[in-house]
Amino acid sequence: MKLTWRGSVLVLVGLSAVMGAGFVAAQTYPTRSIRVIVPFAPGGATDVVLRLLAPRLSENLGQQVVVDNRGGGAATIGMDMTAKAAPDGYTLGVATLTFSINPNLFSKLPYNSEKDLVPVSLIAIVPLVLSLHPSVPVRSVKELIAFAKARPGSLNYSSSGNASASQMAAELFSSMSGIKMVHVPYTGGGPALLAILSGQVSILVGAIPVMQPYFKSGKLVGLGVTTAKRDPAIPDIPTIAEAGVPGYESREWQGIVVPAGTPSAVISRLNQAFVKVLAAPDLKERFAAAGAHPVGSTPEEFAAHIKKEIALMGKLVKEAGIRIE
Repeated sequence: MKLTWRGSVLVLVGLSAVMGAGFVAAQTYPTRSIRVIVPFAPGGATDVVLRLLAPRLSENLGQQVVVDNRGGGAATIGMDMTAKAAPDGYTLGVATLTFSINPNLFSKLPYNSEKDLVPVSLIAIVPLVLSLHPSVPVRSVKELIAFAKARPGSLNYSSSGNASASQMAAELFSSMSGIKMVHVPYTGGGPALLAILSGQVSILVGAIPVMQPYFKSGKLVGLGVTTAKRDPAIPDIPTIAEAGVPGYESREWQGIVVPAGTPSAVISRLNQAFVKVLAAPDLKERFAAAGAHPVGSTPEEFAAHIKKEIALMGKLVKEAGIRIE
């Protein structure tokens, strides 16, 4: 179809109006409170991290940031609510390691993890620590691997549930070290901790603030940190990679996503707010108390992180035969 001079002008005017409206919206955003959906019950590490961030974000953005806990369905309920919210920047969701596990675990999700939700920023990394009951006669990662290889299937480990971060870290350790351990899932981190303290299981890969007091008292032995670098809270405990499994790295993480279709200018504004808030020195100390380390990334860096995690979790889910009961 050939446009007349008048038609061309009208098209340009229309496009200018649309672009102008988007520009104005981005310039004035936000004009009301922002909801952050945490897909877990209150009190967990993800909830704690977001509640530390919320007041700082409110100050930065000039509008109240409200944490809304919507747990259940292995985090799918909260993520589905986020994906189906209006793409206007007023509903954010918190993606965690579970977000990268679920596409590999469920035959069908109510949303598409990579198409219906857009990354804003990776906000925190949560290191874990491979912990051992002192009755097991080993005191290093290399000794543990040798012990397990000599007695296939004799060691068991607890976790906070099927497909949890603690299970995935333990399964990656098993896969990369070539050993076999028996998984004993519990209904949360508390019961999983009690299981190893009582000697019902031999191993637990758990959060550092939770495990650290038991290292000091001698009730548990810390063998290796799951991240690529040693953790400042327990500097004497080596990483699993340096202690005998080169290349090993596993951790819980949290990041912010928004519904697909959210204007890029709004995503940019949110990203700037998160990155600035996460850089505050005092916040680093408060995060550390919760076992987390602030990050702050570009949307592109977070997107690459999610893609890598989905691929890795897919491999682990298949190898370990993990399924939701």
